Parts: sequence; structure tokens; C-alpha cells
Amino acid sequence: MLNLNMNLILCHYRVHSREVSNVLFKITYSEEDERTMTVSEILIKTNNNVATITLNRPEVRNAFNLTMIDQMERAIKEVKQDKDVKVLVLTGSGQTFCSGGDINEIKEFADKAASKRKDYLKEGIHKISYALLDFDKPVIGALNGSAMGAGLDLALLCDLRVSTMSAKFGETYIKMGLVPGNGGTYLLPRLVGWAKAFELFYTADVINADEAKRIGLVNQVYADDEFRMKIANFAEKIAKGPPIQLAMIKRQLMQSIDKDLKEHLDLASSNMSIALDTEDRREAFQAFKEKRKPNFTGM
Repeated sequence: MLNLNMNLILCHYRVHSREVSNVLFKITYSEEDERTMTVSEILIKTNNNVATITLNRPEVRNAFNLTMIDQMERAIKEVKQDKDVKVLVLTGSGQTFCSGGDINEIKEFADKAASKRKDYLKEGIHKISYALLDFDKPVIGALNGSAMGAGLDLALLCDLRVSTMSAKFGETYIKMGLVPGNGGTYLLPRLVGWAKAFELFYTADVINADEAKRIGLVNQVYADDEFRMKIANFAEKIAKGPPIQLAMIKRQLMQSIDKDLKEHLDLASSNMSIALDTEDRREAFQAFKEKRKPNFTGM
């Protein structure tokens, strides 16, 4: 069960209650054991071993502010510790995934000393980056609408990205007299290649979903009216996999970025040794023998 001992949460609740709420959040329970929590700037829902964190500032196209950043960091760390959650989905409310940083907050920090401006990133948006880099479960970016600037960088931090047909994407920093500050210049060329990354950063061109898929920025594009259903099915399919092995595969893929093949093969052999000794491996072999689907438990 999702551990709710976040600093923002100040009440006790009973597992069998239908609904508990206070001024900070609301938790609801349904017969399908779906749990929803609202914490000011984000929504958190868990269902069928999938946790969904929704950026919840639709009035400003889900632009980041420090409150949202703090709540997202806490939520990601809580979901990491929840053994019932196998997959994390990040999405936005309304018609936008994320428009980037809140321009009013950025202007406020632009007038501060250089060290304070640096801290605005280090102690602000970078906290989400570090939380996701330390997250050992699959992460899906459910891009329900446009992702611009730091919003696109957030999408790049996800393992997989799926998009609505109407979504648009752009690394638009240059239009605002800014430089990428949340890992985009590291992540984008590794997905789309150096030449295309230079083009997108230099021109700030906005591309549509079909082009994003063509260049490898997103994995799948779904019709807007089917998007939520398709995302749920996709996430639940991944969540049915063995958790230990999913974490190992993620670690091997991430470490392959800066390891040579010899180091990578050494890691792979260590992980395989561990995987072979898990109950889930035994269950998979037995299920194959019996011609049925395996039931993985994370053991």
C-alpha cells in the first residue's frame, strides 16, 4: 500500500474507509482498490499496480513552480517505496502535459544573485530529475498534450513516452533567451541523434506527434479519445512483468550509456546470476511448461 507519511500529510485514515479527506488531499477507495490522492499541485492515483502522478495546474498549462516540484519529488520517492506499485505513469491534467517552468517564478529568480539563480535549478527542478534517475521501476510519460521546454525535458526523463495525436513538442528555451536546464541537452541527442537535437534546440521548432514518433522521440501515438484507455493497458501490461527483472533491465540499459561493452557484460552476468535464483524465474519456467501465463510476485 502507498506509504502516505509525506510531510504534507497531516491526518490518519483507516484502510477500509470509503473516503477520507482534509484541506490538503483526498483519498478515495473503490471496489477495484483504486486509490486517489490530491496534494495541491499534483494528483496521485494507484490502480492495478500502476501509480499515476498527474501535474495539476491546468490553468497555467501545468507549468512547474517550486510547490509542484517539491510535491512531485516527494511523491516519486513514496511510489518508489510502495511494493504494490510496479510502474509509474507521469501525465498532465487538462489539454497540456507541461509547458515548462512558471514564467513568473523564473522572472523572480532572474533578479537574484548568481548563486541564488543556480540554486533555483539545483534545489528546484533538478530534484525531479534526481528522483527519477534514482527510480528503479519503469516510468512512462503519458503525454496527453503539448510538452515544451522543461516540460519536454521531463518527458525525456521517462523510460518510455506515448502521446496523443494532437500533442506538440518543442525545446523552446532559445525563444525565451534561456538555455536548457533540466537535462534536455544530455537526453535528447541520445534519442534522436546529435544533428536533429542541434536543430531542435537551435531553431526551437515545434513538431507534431507523428514527427516525434518518426524521429524516435515518442514510442507510440494514440488517438486523443482512446489515449487514457491505451495508456492504462500499456502500463498494466508492463506491470505484469517480474519486478526484480524489470529493475535489472532498466539498470542495464541506463548504465550502458556510459559503460563499455566489457563492463556491461560483467553487469549482465551478475544480474543473470541473481535472476536465475528468483521465484519469479521458477514461476516463468513452470508457466511455460504448463502453457499458461505466469503470475509474478516479485520474489
